[in-house]
Amino acid sequence: MSIGESSRPVTLAIIGAGQRGSAYAAYAEKFPDLCKVVAVADPWKFRREKMSKVHNVPKENQYDGWKSFAEAGKICDAVAVCTMDDTHAEVVGVFAPLGYHILCEKPMANSIKDCVTMVDSVRDTGLIFGIGHVMRYSPYNRAVREVLDSGVLGEIINIQHIEPVGWQHFAHSYVRGNWKNEATTSFSLMAKCCHDLDILSYYMGKDSPKRVSSFGSLAHFKPSKKPKEAGEATRCTDCAYERKCPYSAKKIYLEPVMSDAEDPERWAQHITDIVDIENVGKAIAEGPYGLCVYNGQNDVADNQVVNIEFESGATANITMVAFSEVVCNRSTRIHGTRGELIDNMETFTVFDFSTQEKKTVVPKQEGGGHGGGDMGLARAFVKAVAEKDASHLGVTPEDVLRSHLMVFASEASRKEGRVVDYGQFEKEQKALYSK
Repeated sequence: MSIGESSRPVTLAIIGAGQRGSAYAAYAEKFPDLCKVVAVADPWKFRREKMSKVHNVPKENQYDGWKSFAEAGKICDAVAVCTMDDTHAEVVGVFAPLGYHILCEKPMANSIKDCVTMVDSVRDTGLIFGIGHVMRYSPYNRAVREVLDSGVLGEIINIQHIEPVGWQHFAHSYVRGNWKNEATTSFSLMAKCCHDLDILSYYMGKDSPKRVSSFGSLAHFKPSKKPKEAGEATRCTDCAYERKCPYSAKKIYLEPVMSDAEDPERWAQHITDIVDIENVGKAIAEGPYGLCVYNGQNDVADNQVVNIEFESGATANITMVAFSEVVCNRSTRIHGTRGELIDNMETFTVFDFSTQEKKTVVPKQEGGGHGGGDMGLARAFVKAVAEKDASHLGVTPEDVLRSHLMVFASEASRKEGRVVDYGQFEKEQKALYSK
């Protein structure tokens, strides 16, 4: 039965009603005949009730966390697991035996052991398992892949990819926010760029990684870089340097709300339920998002490069950097033996060495996050569930594990100062943790 012929929409529970949960729930809002959100679980009452209102979720299907939802047994077809990274393995380990199809937000987990365990828990169950590597599913990246598959570039020799995180985004998420500390979440390459390494795998197809090296550090957001004018201040509200500081919490959260900014709630909506001057001001005066970025509460790298050699001899490098004007507007250069592709997530050019002709491609824009990738992944997952056909996802749990192991291998290289033999690394880690 095709998704268009299904007698009812796929029923979905959102586990974690934050930004990522909302992104996947938006698919059900846009295509109610294909997918329906029937339950919401989140300890934050405001977010739980807000999402439930949008999707008409009854009170009895609103849960204060994933555990209370699990106690209800199986009440729908699938779950979108959008809890914090360090809970993913435990949550998936509980929901899989209940028979839920699972869409798990990236990354899979914070440790190799948990990633391997998660794949083991869904292997051979017949369940649909998807991961939030949304970049694979954007119309843009699919158009790039079509060019690569066409052979017009010849043999791929090198890929250069940059992820400019954005100075405000990095300060918000990785210095003050949920992903600031490796011990409680994960290292920044995993949290921010696991789907960048995945998109390299997507571009390279069956060509496997051979060797990996990486360099990077926490170069700026640390006490030794604190401006002298800031003195002993620990909050932006008490700092003499605040007006000069690009990372001022007042500038990032409060002033846009006080002005006629184009998107006044851009960052403020993530630090308080009610976005107004009073509540945002209180949040930065009392909460973590008003702390000085040089306090030392964070320890994840703010810049990192990853170099990969593939079995074919092709090479690739990824740069993640906090310090950019653009926010996550990735750019890529793909060099082949017969041509070159240059992209910026909106358009790309293809130059043919033989004809010396350059073609500009403007892929369809579907809206939503990650260039339409959020909607693309939700669509593929819902179709896979409706038709009980995991091939619609275009990736297996083993593929997902491999791209995560590439990230872990990169971080091992950075921390240990060595080139990692990827094949050996993968073999050793699976031997340690797989059933």
